[in-house]
Amino acid sequence: MIGPLLLFTGIFFLGFLSRIIIGPLLPVMESDLGIGHATAGRFLLWMSWGYFSGLLLSSPLSSTRVNHHGTVVISSLGVALSLGLLFLCPSFSLLNLLFGLLGLFAGLYLPSGIATITALVPSRHWGKAIAVHELAPNLSFVVAPVMAELLLMLWKSWRGAMLIIGIASGIMGMLFAFLLGVRGPRGRGYDPKTLPLLRAPALWATAGLFSLGIGASMGIYTMLPLRLMEEGITRQAANALLSIARLSGLGISFAAGYLSDRIGPRRALALFLPATGMATIGLGLLSGFPLKIMVFLQSALSVCFFPAAFSALSQVFPEDVRNVAVSLSTPVGALLGAGLIPALIGSVGEQWNLATGMGATGVLLLAAPFLLRFLRTTP
Repeated sequence: MIGPLLLFTGIFFLGFLSRIIIGPLLPVMESDLGIGHATAGRFLLWMSWGYFSGLLLSSPLSSTRVNHHGTVVISSLGVALSLGLLFLCPSFSLLNLLFGLLGLFAGLYLPSGIATITALVPSRHWGKAIAVHELAPNLSFVVAPVMAELLLMLWKSWRGAMLIIGIASGIMGMLFAFLLGVRGPRGRGYDPKTLPLLRAPALWATAGLFSLGIGASMGIYTMLPLRLMEEGITRQAANALLSIARLSGLGISFAAGYLSDRIGPRRALALFLPATGMATIGLGLLSGFPLKIMVFLQSALSVCFFPAAFSALSQVFPEDVRNVAVSLSTPVGALLGAGLIPALIGSVGEQWNLATGMGATGVLLLAAPFLLRFLRTTP
């Protein structure tokens, strides 16, 4: 099953990369389009709206004749189509719509990808299979800045850089359809019996925590090159620093997971969130060499959130509604954390400076442990 697993991981990698590479490309996009930080941040908000919609649509779509395999193919080819249209788009007014379309197709993948992997791989190997699959987003954070600079050297254009990723995604989608086919297991649509979950305070507390956790990781990441350039660092140096700093994420999440198991996920989150908040405030307050050190520290701390958060989620919600809790809380987290937070940072950056926006995000993270009181864990 190694071959199919690597194929799924490759599709996940390209879909995630297509969204995350916008951060390293934002300085070039601002210059090329003649826009400010606020408008650039709105691109991310539109893309997150699309991703939110894609995650919600994935389960109903996969429960039809399209099934999980067809949904994965649609996602991969849709990402390719969206990036191709971004390359060709002559109208600035259409860019927001196309970024939303990119997010929608990327969002279709994850529920069907995870469901198909767990159907293909024996249950005793699920942990290892998911760990391999989760290398995709962690590698994307490392690869995106370096790839952005290499593609810009080849194409001299952010549009050309995204087109190359689109071509790779299209090839991967066709390879998937050829090797694994479009027939596969069907998903399950939303069960009306789980709708009372919407009234549970724990669900919205979890969504709030994921919003702040994703904002500290992905939201800060996308705006960090602009923040570093605000301090006089060149775009090339900023992207190189961002890539090197994210290398720690490949290993630190395992250590965070171990600590979460040792002291419990709620206590771990009560440590990780304020620590990440302090580091994020440091991104706003510091300059020069201390700022570069804080980039490394904040990058390492921001990935600690996820093992503890998913562990806490598993304890809070019973098994029969756990998947629904994930499918509802994580899209809200992606919308607010990867969309609204960087958009607000961009707006604050245009009115004052990006340092103020990042500092304000850090203050929110300091207050995040307040939400933990709404999580009622079970033994």
